[in-house]
Order: sequence, then structure tokens, then C-alpha cells
Amino acid sequence: MTERLEQVLASIDAANQHDPRIEDGQPEALLYGKRMTEELHRLFPDASEPLQLAARGQHVERWSLARAEYPEGRTGYLTWRKDLADHHAKVVCRFMQEAGYSEAEMEAAGRMLRKQGIKRDAEVQALEDVICFVFLKWYFAPFAAKHAEDKIQRIVEKTARKMSADARARVLQEFDLPDPLASAFQN
Repeated sequence: MTERLEQVLASIDAANQHDPRIEDGQPEALLYGKRMTEELHRLFPDASEPLQLAARGQHVERWSLARAEYPEGRTGYLTWRKDLADHHAKVVCRFMQEAGYSEAEMEAAGRMLRKQGIKRDAEVQALEDVICFVFLKWYFAPFAAKHAEDKIQRIVEKTARKMSADARARVLQEFDLPDPLASAFQN
């Protein structure tokens, strides 16, 4: 691991240490970043430094833009998500600049965090695949326990559509999903 990579990871973690939401005894964004890094290393062990930083910074300072501050409904939700992605990209790129990364490396990380080029850019797609694996591994069961079957099915179908074919195949190998949910990953 390079010194500049360590510096930016430490900066992201320090920022996420301030998340007031706690999960498993840790700030939520900090825990999420660690989970993203763990899955990235497992799924893409040769990931570039910008991809490693985008994965760790996927939710950097997420709590600072509260969903409640945006209008209800789909338009408000999508605006919130876009603003979050822009915020995450700005924060991660600022940390990268402080550590001496090039403009091209910062642009790559920003593009990944904004999901610009999903299904067309291999690294943007890799980040999306990692996000989906993290959701399925750590967040799906608690989510499913709170929602109706039809909503769960729609969320799983949306998740599967975002993933690469390789990632969908890997989900079927790694997760024991009931047939209706597994079918979403078989396309």
C-alpha cells in the first residue's frame, strides 16, 4: 500500500468517525467504508488506487446530507442521491489532492462515485458490483425483515440489473436465495 493511499484512507476514516449514527458499536459510515474495502479486496484484489478510494469513500460524510431535508417522493429521493454522490466525490477528491494524486486519478474516482459510465466503464461497474455485494451481505436481511415481499422483490431486481453478468453469477454461487429472488440474478 502506498503512503498516499494510506493517507487518503485515513482521511476518509477520520471524516467518517464523526457519523452520529452507530451500528455494531461503530459510526455507520466508518463501518460501511470498511465493509466496502473488504468486499473490494475479495472481489477485485488488483483494484486501482482510485477504485480503492472510491470504495472506501462511497458513504463519506453521508449523514451530512439528510434525506429529510429533501422533498418526499421519487424526485426528492433522486436529487438527494445525486447530491450525495457529488458530495462524496468532492470530499474524496479533496483528500486525494492533499495526498498528491493526479487530476486524472481524481477524475477517475469522482466518475466512479458519481456512477458515470456504469455498464460502460469497468471500474465504475466494479464499484457498483461491490456496492451490491455489500448490500446483499450486510444490509439485505435487515431490510427484508421490514418490508413486504413485493417491495423486496423489486429491490432485488433493481440490484441485479445494476450488476455485471459475472457478479450476478457470483451472487448465485455465494448466496442461498429463495427461487423468486434468485431468478433476478439469472438473466
